[in-house]
Amino acid sequence: MRRRPVSLALALAAATALGSAAGASEEGVIVAHGIKTFGELDLPADFAHLRYVNPDAPKGGEMSIWAFGGFDSMHPYSVKGRGGALSTIFFETLLEGTADEVGAAYCLVCTTLEYPEDRSWVVFNLRDDVTFSDGTPLTADDVLFSYEILLAKGLTDFRTVLSQQVEGATVEGPHRIRFDFRDGVPTRDLPETVGTLPIFSRASYTARGVDFDDSTLVPLTGSGPYVLDRMDVGKTLVYRRNPAHWGWDHPMYQGRANFDTIRVEYYADYDAAFEGFKAGSYHFRNEARAALWATGYDFPAVAAGHVRKVALPDGNIATGQSFIFNLRREQFRDVRVREAIGLMFNFEWSNETLFNGLYARINSFWENSPLAAAGPPGEAERAILEPLVAEGLLPATILTEPAVMAPTSGARQLDRGNLRAAGALLDAAGWAVGSDGLRRNAAGRTLRVEFLSDSPSFDRIINPYVDNLRTLGVDAVQTRVDSAQQEFRERNYDFDVVTHNFPMSYIPGAGLKQYFGSETADVSVFNLPGLRDAAVDRLIEVVLAARTPEELAPAVQALDRVLRSLRIWVPQWFKNVHTVAYYDMYEHPDPLPPFALGNLDFWWWNAAGEAALRAAGAIR
Repeated sequence: MRRRPVSLALALAAATALGSAAGASEEGVIVAHGIKTFGELDLPADFAHLRYVNPDAPKGGEMSIWAFGGFDSMHPYSVKGRGGALSTIFFETLLEGTADEVGAAYCLVCTTLEYPEDRSWVVFNLRDDVTFSDGTPLTADDVLFSYEILLAKGLTDFRTVLSQQVEGATVEGPHRIRFDFRDGVPTRDLPETVGTLPIFSRASYTARGVDFDDSTLVPLTGSGPYVLDRMDVGKTLVYRRNPAHWGWDHPMYQGRANFDTIRVEYYADYDAAFEGFKAGSYHFRNEARAALWATGYDFPAVAAGHVRKVALPDGNIATGQSFIFNLRREQFRDVRVREAIGLMFNFEWSNETLFNGLYARINSFWENSPLAAAGPPGEAERAILEPLVAEGLLPATILTEPAVMAPTSGARQLDRGNLRAAGALLDAAGWAVGSDGLRRNAAGRTLRVEFLSDSPSFDRIINPYVDNLRTLGVDAVQTRVDSAQQEFRERNYDFDVVTHNFPMSYIPGAGLKQYFGSETADVSVFNLPGLRDAAVDRLIEVVLAARTPEELAPAVQALDRVLRSLRIWVPQWFKNVHTVAYYDMYEHPDPLPPFALGNLDFWWWNAAGEAALRAAGAIR
């Protein structure tokens, strides 16, 4: 499934911002090498390397992967253009999280951070040896510039979140910067929010003469371990490890960024990409197509042992992949219509017929985690929900009924029971069946549902769904577009239903506003449904204000329960393993950390393995 370029949303959604102190000053200001939402940091200030890496991993070789569609920009922080895969790779942040510790972030570009117990402000003390890829020093002024340019010209998600929560930033020295947060907002996550903003070079940006919000194929200058090596626009991207990177002795980089180059090959469709892998055109594949995983890996390179096919554990929350309704469309504003449409997707038939039974159904926005709401609300959840019921923001049934689960269907493609239930819902919502078999409202307008897709591999999933809906009387169609059109129409909210993700975290933060907040309904590239709901807004604030894990869990469960009751999605499927195939020249730590596959990060190259593959003619 296609993913958006990495951006602030992922950093915000992984909000991790309060906790362990390395020490405290006489004035009560905490001074630390990192910060954790709850409890103490796992790693001491003098840690030598992350616990899950191989610090002696050899450097060299190439990791090659594939991407779908194409690209026409190397600027992932602008809404203009389609950003190249991994185009955030150039930029570092003051703080960085880990793949084995929930809610923690450690100093990367900084040495320490300082903050009071109420987290109303934070100071970052920067390292004095950090340089950008062009060799110029990174200073607090560059951090200030990055914050200000994102606030003024960045993606609307940056502008919305930062403007509401950050009062301002002040440079207090060449390597010291302070952020002050607004009064009256939850501050638990804010030190990490500002600490994970990408850092750009002010001097390089000023010299280039291209406005920040314009699309460009010339990337901004960052301080990360990789630089752009070469590109064939829309077809290939190659990133090269920078031997002059300032951070090779940093504890956070031990055993990481091991490949000399990372290559991305673009393909127009899934089948072509698979054929490219079989031919050895690229060498690592995270298989997302169940039928291929079950039956497609019988080609000679697998039989000869040149390609490894393995399932590796995945402890992440499910991605929230789903069919997403555009609530800006009039026909979807009635929850009964959305429920009826959801009833007609037969996951059980799809899983057995199309996916070889490899998937489980998504029910929750926090699926595969203890944060998912289950059954009727417990006492702690009820205490959160009851005031909203009393104010008329939620129906009383939210307090007594079990959390909404995805509907189940029978073995046949068309489940007649669900068809009858969906028909009753549409009848009640005023969509009656006309003489032509199509459902129309009182104004004579048909119930039109267009599934917008740029993925040929999804035809076999969407087309039976469309057939079921047409049997119901819905004027359902699938429209296939190229990836550029898909991106353009999504960004302009010109769609009925699209397939996308709702990636949530174990400690949700300000990213919740980007995905579900009323203030982002018409500005965010992540709030695709255009959700505006007062109860959801209030529950997001409760989640952000949680001060302990015991407070956080029922708050997230209450939010999950309400979101599911709104039926803004038709949830799809997930698996709790990484199904990967790769040519036998890569190695990885064993065990892997729970929250990352890490093939681009902490895997490494085996020179002897590559030589054997080339000698056998298995790779080009």
